[in-house]
Amino acid sequence: MVLIAPFGVVSGYVSVTLAYQLTHAGASVGQVAALMAICILPNTWKFFWAPVIDVTLSLKKWYLLAGLLTAFGIAAMGFFPATKAGLAALSAVTFLASLASTFLGMSVDSLMAHGTPEEFKGRAGGWSQAGNLGGNGIGGGLGLFLVSRLPSPWMASCIVGGLCLLCCLALAGVSAPGRSLGEAGLLPGLAATFKDVWAVVKRRAGALALILCFLPIGAGAAPLSAIASEWRASADTVALITGVLGGIISAIGCLVGGWYCDRMDRKAAYVWFGIFQAAAAVAMALLPRSPAMYILWASVYTFTSGLTYAAFTAFVLEVIGQGAAATKYNAMASMSNLPIYYMTNIDGWAHDRWGSTGMFFVESGLAVAGALLFVGLARTRLRGRVMAA
Repeated sequence: MVLIAPFGVVSGYVSVTLAYQLTHAGASVGQVAALMAICILPNTWKFFWAPVIDVTLSLKKWYLLAGLLTAFGIAAMGFFPATKAGLAALSAVTFLASLASTFLGMSVDSLMAHGTPEEFKGRAGGWSQAGNLGGNGIGGGLGLFLVSRLPSPWMASCIVGGLCLLCCLALAGVSAPGRSLGEAGLLPGLAATFKDVWAVVKRRAGALALILCFLPIGAGAAPLSAIASEWRASADTVALITGVLGGIISAIGCLVGGWYCDRMDRKAAYVWFGIFQAAAAVAMALLPRSPAMYILWASVYTFTSGLTYAAFTAFVLEVIGQGAAATKYNAMASMSNLPIYYMTNIDGWAHDRWGSTGMFFVESGLAVAGALLFVGLARTRLRGRVMAA
């Protein structure tokens, strides 16, 4: 939980702190959503550099290197103006910080995959995502709190970056596996890695998991901080709900979701949690708009994000096993970030075209359609296996 927190801090600082600053400086919701999408972009392609984690340096060395670069990237965000004129520079820094955080996240994913027994994979996923989403709350809430009170934005970003650097101390509490895949050399190690990935994908469970990652279920992409003014929510309310308190709420959702995932089919849990999130989005679209309703439904939406994130980690840990864990986990994670990426852009586009109500209906409709498509595909593949047998 502690080790993965900086990974969440990067996205939290961008999606809450910078988003709030930019919208109040005159940037549109679409422009803010585009910056958030840039932050997500490296996570959609990280599968391509994940094998480097499996076959080169030790996991702890990768974590230390990535942790240092991630902390510097977060600190650098405060040295550029959060205005329309500063968007280009902020986009570049955001991309680089997010890229560094992918290496940090992959090293933690591999440590978790090698160190978690089968019966605890749901709960391990819950604790991991509690750190991810809790870090998101720290990056957003604490960042916005500090930015609104300190004389210069760089002070806030440097404090948040420094806290991320301290997370490296948690490495003392974990053990790392050996580098067996890289013992024969880089190229043979890469070949063995991709062979391990293919062995997972060609199984029914692996194929269904990969399909589920791509669907727009439980993306949690609504720009809650950017639309807060429509509910007349204050800066302190936004900082609380999408920040520190939101991180706590989502972390609780992660722990609850992880607990349930050890007691039911983990892929089914993911689908059901995504439906719950769609229902929360519809409620937020239809019910009266006031600060109290913003607090209530943004909190429910955030809780369901915790549920879905925990279920994702649980069903991925279930299908990947060990071996080239970083590559296999992040093949799934890259796919799972695609719906977050395209739903962030779709939400921004839908909001600029139809407002918040239309945005929530579009997001919910796509989630339900994705759930129905997955159920149909799962039944078709099961029927095909029965007929073949």
